Amino acid sequence: MAQSIISKSWKNQPLTTSLLRAWLGVTWIYAGWNKATDPGFLSNGSTHYIGAQLTGYLGHSPISFLLRRMIEHATLVGWFVMISEFAIGFAVLSGIALTLAAVGGAGMSAMLWLSSSWSVKPYFLGSDTAYLILWLALIFSIHQKSVRASGRSVAVRQRVIPDLADRRQVMQLFAVGAAAVIASLGGGLLKKKVAAPAVGSAIVQLSAFPVGATMNFQANDGGPAILFRTKAGVFAYSALCTHQGCTVAYSPADHLIMCPCHGAQYDPNQAAAVVAGPAPTPLPAIKVAISGNKIVQV
Repeated sequence: MAQSIISKSWKNQPLTTSLLRAWLGVTWIYAGWNKATDPGFLSNGSTHYIGAQLTGYLGHSPISFLLRRMIEHATLVGWFVMISEFAIGFAVLSGIALTLAAVGGAGMSAMLWLSSSWSVKPYFLGSDTAYLILWLALIFSIHQKSVRASGRSVAVRQRVIPDLADRRQVMQLFAVGAAAVIASLGGGLLKKKVAAPAVGSAIVQLSAFPVGATMNFQANDGGPAILFRTKAGVFAYSALCTHQGCTVAYSPADHLIMCPCHGAQYDPNQAAAVVAGPAPTPLPAIKVAISGNKIVQV
């Protein structure tokens, strides 16, 4: 039965629609799998952590007010994004709730554009706007197919939300959702363990890190850290807020390390002392040093 539903959804559709469905469906499944198998995506303290990614978007995103609310629940947001990507990909390839899946894909692309790639200049170097257009093209293609199938000259409203009173449609949606959850959990079982950097390992070449520069890196304990270089030398701090463990980020405009969750602020030039907010203690120092033409952890 499932096979007939899938094969039927691919019949009598234009080649352009087939190409769009294949590309977008596979890409969204790959995106979900990439997150599911990333050992740091859901691990608070990792440089790949979803919370750290959201924090990095705050400085240039026009929806930073929304991202701030998401950071405090970053792990749940990460699960939602990962499962949604799998569900959208499976739905697009199977033809189940196809219009709803396409609308969801367009919404995700729009969010990514407004957060991660908003500052990309010129705009065509960012892929999120291109994916948004591809999803919109798929939505219009689905709509045109429904109009032709109806045999009418006027537009026919394509159902976006499946009929929850239809038992068959409910079962199909449940199957897509279950497959998305299973894929997310299955990817988690295949996560690779990432070894923490060894003591004495290089962080960056000194020549590539001039005075006044800052950068994020992974500390020896596996957690995120922030490296600074001034005329006095190099120093680094943990990037985990001492209040509730949110990932902090350096604000060049304020010359402060700031927590996006509850407003804690630290002065990196005063041993990361707390200057505002609820944090009880300064950020822990990370030992770094200049060794030849490298900055290393010690």
